[in-house]
Amino acid sequence: MPEKTEKQIVFDKVKDTPPLAVSLYTMDYNKTGSWRNVRPVIDYEKCTGCMTCWKFCPEPAIDAEKYEEDGKEKYKPVIDYEYCKGCGICWVECPVEGAIYTEEEGE
Repeated sequence: MPEKTEKQIVFDKVKDTPPLAVSLYTMDYNKTGSWRNVRPVIDYEKCTGCMTCWKFCPEPAIDAEKYEEDGKEKYKPVIDYEYCKGCGICWVECPVEGAIYTEEEGE
């Protein structure tokens, strides 16, 4: 697994920022999964259910699935690959490295 590194990108002025692609449709319409070249896979043996990946996901790609364990209500993240574009934010933000990446397989 590659080592996590941080990068900070700072622009002096707003005009220095790159142009952004904007869609007039909602993310329910714009299924971004076809953009992906890496596929996040959650290792539920390591995942603590903290839902940090869900909080930071920029797309509606991670859902919180409710389940019961030892009489307690808990949540676990579930990835919707129709919307996951493989940005890696879930992997970077995961405090226990519960999200693991593998190469996306061709069709």
